[in-house]
Amino acid sequence: MLSYLFQRLAGACLVILGVVSIVFLLIHLVPGDPVEVMLGESASAVDREALRVALGLDQSIAVQYLDYLGGLSQLDLGTSIHQRQPVIELLLERLPATGLLAMAALLVSVLLALPLGLVAAVRRNSGWDTSAMGFSLLGVSIPNFWLGPLLILLFSLWLGWFPVSGQGGIASVVLPALTLGTGLAAVLSRMVRSSMLEVLHEDYLRTARAKGMPPMRVILHHALRNALLPVITLLGLQLGALLAGAVITETVFSWPGIGLLTIESIQSRDYPVVQACVLLISVTYVVVNLLTDLAYAWIDPRIRLAGAA
Repeated sequence: MLSYLFQRLAGACLVILGVVSIVFLLIHLVPGDPVEVMLGESASAVDREALRVALGLDQSIAVQYLDYLGGLSQLDLGTSIHQRQPVIELLLERLPATGLLAMAALLVSVLLALPLGLVAAVRRNSGWDTSAMGFSLLGVSIPNFWLGPLLILLFSLWLGWFPVSGQGGIASVVLPALTLGTGLAAVLSRMVRSSMLEVLHEDYLRTARAKGMPPMRVILHHALRNALLPVITLLGLQLGALLAGAVITETVFSWPGIGLLTIESIQSRDYPVVQACVLLISVTYVVVNLLTDLAYAWIDPRIRLAGAA
């Protein structure tokens, strides 16, 4: 068990290092100079060079990369070039908003996916099945950058039920959560349906029915629990996509989270902040996948993590 965890953690560290290195190189190689963004095109060459030296941008990319890794080894994410504020403080300011949106979107996706997948599996080849899978196809096909403005037009501008943008109470999280959670719900509902269809005709379910167990208990207690393994796997993998989708959703709704901070930092060429945002998303993705593997042992006692090492 411990050896398996150590192997996974070592692999996770290599993945995170690779992501950080690629992002560092790309953000430094793309066109654009943060000094020009900060001072403007009318600034003199002397002022530009002085600011570049003050920010450490006069050094080679290799030196900047090694300095960044050295600071990262000491849990120092650096200082924002644009705002002159420690990056960790910026992340802590925006993290609660992104966490709230991600949890709300995850709740929306589960509340939609489980009933749709169960009904589609139990009522296979019926109108319920067709409707549920039609919703799934629609949810997968509609991108967040189109669904978000559509929900704003309908529920904010026409009906006036929810705020257009920003974070200002429970009502303000409804539309971003729907936008972000609908796509995930569509994918999960299909997985729930296919997993349920695989277990509905198993012998242990026939035995439970023969003992007179209520049909709803057979489905929820026996069938659903055994069908959840692939669903949890997909849920863990999709959480990374959920955080990536939050970048678009937060931009559409001006939601003050990590996603909007990433876009703002890219526009201003704020290298340390962009790297820290990507690092945070990468670490979250890796940790969630590790927790997904550990959840296997709790759901299905037959799985032994130590044997999988």
